[in-house]
Amino acid sequence: MIKTMKARVYITLKKGVLDPQGKAVMGALNSLEFKEVTDVRVGKFMELELEDSSREEAEKRVRKMCEKLLANPVIEDYKVEIG
Repeated sequence: MIKTMKARVYITLKKGVLDPQGKAVMGALNSLEFKEVTDVRVGKFMELELEDSSREEAEKRVRKMCEKLLANPVIEDYKVEIG
């Protein structure tokens, strides 16, 4: 049986990049009387299951995946958690 580990990737728009989806969600929340919400940024969450390797190698590989496909590094930031 192959051992696996999970990688979690959180992708968000960089500060200063317009987030129309976040603005729409904020407007909807405000219209539902959640007036305490002053800003919303919408992002993406991905969970990857990887064949077992070292944590360092797994993180390095997932960062490459983000740079090449999962995130757009021009307008998005990402955070990787291996566990």
